[in-house]
Amino acid sequence: MGYKSKSILLKTGIISYAELPDDDLIVGLRAGDKHAYTEIYNRYKNVLQNHAYKKLGDFEEVKDVLQELFTQLWVKREELQTTNLSGYLYVAIRNKIFNLHAHRIVKSKYIESLEEYIDSGNFSTDNRVREKEFTEMINKEIDALPLKMRTVFLLSRSKGFSHKEIAETLNIAEQTVSKQITNALKILRMRFQVFFFLFLSSSHFPLHSMVYCLISLRRIFLFRYG
Repeated sequence: MGYKSKSILLKTGIISYAELPDDDLIVGLRAGDKHAYTEIYNRYKNVLQNHAYKKLGDFEEVKDVLQELFTQLWVKREELQTTNLSGYLYVAIRNKIFNLHAHRIVKSKYIESLEEYIDSGNFSTDNRVREKEFTEMINKEIDALPLKMRTVFLLSRSKGFSHKEIAETLNIAEQTVSKQITNALKILRMRFQVFFFLFLSSSHFPLHSMVYCLISLRRIFLFRYG
């Protein structure tokens, strides 16, 4: 029985997507059937998540990798050529993990190189001024956070309150405190990445000053809020 015939049975509820073999789900996915896509996600999410976690050891990175994998699976569904869905998904997530490891190595070497340059002391006092400017920039971004999020973040990072103390002070759940701090860090990191891009894109900013400012900004942020 072909997928078209099974589609009628699916619509009438005689069979469910969970009963379909991978081959039929691939056909449905290519045809833009969101239920087939959802079944693929439900069928393979946990096993791919466990596999990725063993390789990465970071649940946030695992979530990002999985989200990217399944987003691409849907966006490029019409180009999907495989008849081996499980094999395709394993290879896809393996490649994403490899890319992430490669990015980590490049990033680590880049930061080490920059820090060696800074530690050598080859920078002018003018850069100290820029460090102060970056500190003000961080404070400005914190001030731009939503009121509740900013209050929770400052009580945690500036006042040193525990999550429990913040929850009692603001009369909210500890889980809410944790979520607000996590969201604040995500927003600030995202905005600082934008700053990095702007500096890296600037042809009028001296390289050495730019390098120092980037390192300074990273150190300030990690020391105060990381």
